[in-house]
Amino acid sequence: MSLYDDAVLVLKGYEGQDELRQSYLDHLAAHPGGMWKACHAGHVTASALVIDPERSRVLLTLHRKLRMWLQMGGHCEPGDATVAAAALREATEESGMAGLTLLPGGPVRLDRHPIPSPCHWHYDVQYAALAPSGAVAAISDESLDLRWFPYDEVASVADESVVRLLDATRARL
Repeated sequence: MSLYDDAVLVLKGYEGQDELRQSYLDHLAAHPGGMWKACHAGHVTASALVIDPERSRVLLTLHRKLRMWLQMGGHCEPGDATVAAAALREATEESGMAGLTLLPGGPVRLDRHPIPSPCHWHYDVQYAALAPSGAVAAISDESLDLRWFPYDEVASVADESVVRLLDATRARL
């Protein structure tokens, strides 16, 4: 199965956010290359909110280009077998932590957001991942900083999309 086919299957099985979910499916139907950064009309991305083992904090990255505190995530790559694998790869690379595990049940939520030219939209498929006990975060080249935030501090440092992802993740937990 191709990554494109996996994305369509994941989106068709995702419950909730019906109108937004349909916009993802419509985008992919209109753009067979819609999984890749080269699709300037917009492309699917994958991200994961990393939760500490005690389930009381989240790890956020201060994104180098955007200068915003965000969950780990980014573009799908040809080696990604699934959208979930892309999210897990991105979370592992950006957190520096091996042994992350995605929460069961598939994506936690969807978030479509505009991005700077030449592209127009990121169709982000958002997961949540648990960090293993004893894991130590290590900053990547894509980040200016990497920090654990208690749940109640996230709204003071991150935008509404991260807060919505945290809320959906806590409901899943």
